[in-house]
Amino acid sequence: MNSIVTFPNRIPTAEFEERRFKVYTDRQLDKIEIIQNLPEDTLFEMKVVASVLPFRVNEYVINELINWDKVPNDPIYQLVFPQKGMLKDEHFERMARMHREGAEKKEIQAVAKEIREELNPHPAGQMEMNMPELEGEVLDGVQHKYRETVLFFPAQGQTCHSYCTFCFRWAQFVGDKDLKMSSTEAGKLHGYLQEHTEVTDLLVTGGDPMVMKTKSLVQYLEPLLQPEFDHIQTIRIGTKALTFWPYRFVTDKDADELIDLFARLVDAGKHVAIMAHYNHWQEITTDIAEEAIRRIRATGAEIRAQGPLIKHVNDDADAWAKLWKKEVQLGIIPYYMFVERDTGAKNYFEVPLAEAFQIYREAMKKVSGLARTARGPSMSAGPGKVEIQGIAEVHGEKVFVLRFLQGRNPDWVQRPFFAKYSETATWLHELEPAFGEEKFFFEEEFEQMKRGNG
Repeated sequence: MNSIVTFPNRIPTAEFEERRFKVYTDRQLDKIEIIQNLPEDTLFEMKVVASVLPFRVNEYVINELINWDKVPNDPIYQLVFPQKGMLKDEHFERMARMHREGAEKKEIQAVAKEIREELNPHPAGQMEMNMPELEGEVLDGVQHKYRETVLFFPAQGQTCHSYCTFCFRWAQFVGDKDLKMSSTEAGKLHGYLQEHTEVTDLLVTGGDPMVMKTKSLVQYLEPLLQPEFDHIQTIRIGTKALTFWPYRFVTDKDADELIDLFARLVDAGKHVAIMAHYNHWQEITTDIAEEAIRRIRATGAEIRAQGPLIKHVNDDADAWAKLWKKEVQLGIIPYYMFVERDTGAKNYFEVPLAEAFQIYREAMKKVSGLARTARGPSMSAGPGKVEIQGIAEVHGEKVFVLRFLQGRNPDWVQRPFFAKYSETATWLHELEPAFGEEKFFFEEEFEQMKRGNG
């Protein structure tokens, strides 16, 4: 095994001092000094929504990413602070009544659970169809939806430095064990990967794996340097830490160990890809954010940027173009523009597919070729990742031109298909086949897959 290699340019510079991480949850809303200037009605609305959807924010986000002069319209404020519209009116009023009447905590939690169950906590069949087995036993905290890629949810990474209000994995964070996906069993993960040599990519996700101590990450990743894992070519790490806590890569006590882990994986021939979740250019405007990016890239790891198009945050072509330009400037690869998933506060954040494509197209027109690597708008739906390639008129019918970027059946990948144009549809299941067809080409096979996992 390679020994740890250190590099002078990975040592934090004097201008970046170690910083204490301080976080606030729904129980500390009254401790966040700056929001006490907001109207009382707004603070009550926050309290109500935070009883249902997870809330967590840290001081770095509050003090350095949000422009409080633009609140409530500031995009990062919308990204992390609860808003009344995130709950349907009937859900909001039901929970608001509980608070007004001084209901006990257990009563509030019971109502919250009922509301959450109506919010599609696990979209795209992730709890029914993606669960692999090893020696006849279902592997908790592992998902295998696509042939080449396995997702792993380490138990130590089942939170984030702050929570995004739109998060499609919000169910991981509400304290309900039945809704969690996580594992502490590195051995079972490694056993599964040894048996499945068709897998080339391991995606470590969460929550956010970067909330873990480096020593915990090492136990999952270091064994992959052994010859029996040569088929694992790429290690991806999904994280929002480059936005919410870039100190993780610069001044945290084990930041150097983390950077050296990336370097050792790269030096051993693994492709290390940090899948950074960015939603707005304001997230990469601080010096510490740029330093974190620089340190990661100095290891030979690459950073790919992805995030959904979400109303109130980035439903604007100029914002996307500015984000992609900044990413390219910093050496980040724009990777995906997703469509907001059909879960949680989707009624507040969703953008019609027709509008999403126009925003994507207008943003693409404003950037150079290096930024046009961002694919989208893409829906991570049950059958696979479906991209809107365009809006066209074919034989007198206005249609969406679609294709699979990834599919449960690899034969679906890159196959174009067509849906009737809709001004209002926001997700794949709301689209109808074009040209008089009764079903999309993949539907019958996908239904068989679902029955097989029933």
